[in-house]
Amino acid sequence: MTSAGFTPLIELSGVNKHFGALHVLRDVDLVVGRGEVVVVIGPSGSGKSTLCRTINRLEPIESGTISVDGQPLPTEGKGLARLRAEVGMVFQSFNLFAHKSVLQNVALAQVKVRRRPREEAEARARDLLERVGLTGQADKYPAQLSGGQQQRVAIARALAMDPKALLFDEPTSALDPEMINEVLDVMRGLAQDGMTMVVVTHEMGFARSAANRVVFMADGRVVEDREPEAFFAEPRSERAKDFLSKILKH
Repeated sequence: MTSAGFTPLIELSGVNKHFGALHVLRDVDLVVGRGEVVVVIGPSGSGKSTLCRTINRLEPIESGTISVDGQPLPTEGKGLARLRAEVGMVFQSFNLFAHKSVLQNVALAQVKVRRRPREEAEARARDLLERVGLTGQADKYPAQLSGGQQQRVAIARALAMDPKALLFDEPTSALDPEMINEVLDVMRGLAQDGMTMVVVTHEMGFARSAANRVVFMADGRVVEDREPEAFFAEPRSERAKDFLSKILKH
């Protein structure tokens, strides 16, 4: 699905991945354009999170190709570290450094990986904490924050690297219901600002409102890849119809 002005940023072609005998990704093709928000949904075990994790090589693949901004994924070494700076990741469990303050969490990789002077890194960290609505929390430690606040720190930390794209692997599934919207609101803001995002989520409201495309996966395959309005109004596959009938009733 390409159109005028569409510039591919992330491209997967014929990607396969096994965990032992389990074939978790089966010949997956996916192109994400610059500035697009692609939301990946599907039943548990469909390969969504694995797909997300292959894009910055947290999971190696057995066959197929993945490229970011026209460059094939490096397998290891400095090239891989550089890629991970270009493609930020926000996990289900916030993965913050417990013994470092919020400000240090957001500044650290800027200094270590981007080689920014500490003062510049901290100034950028404060700007980003303001952007995610956490201005007053810079000197606190992760344990002093709610889950929603910790996840917003994790988003600020990913943004601090000035990535070309952000990957979100079920960013709200570990949160209490009242905290989910504060994280989704930050993500909606990023979408409006033109950040390229691949989001694995169960939040159908977010998929409807923020996505340019919804990718529906089942059994390790991409079953549908369509605009949200069309997908939710009239899914083409029986798998998608069945999935939506189960989750949209609640």
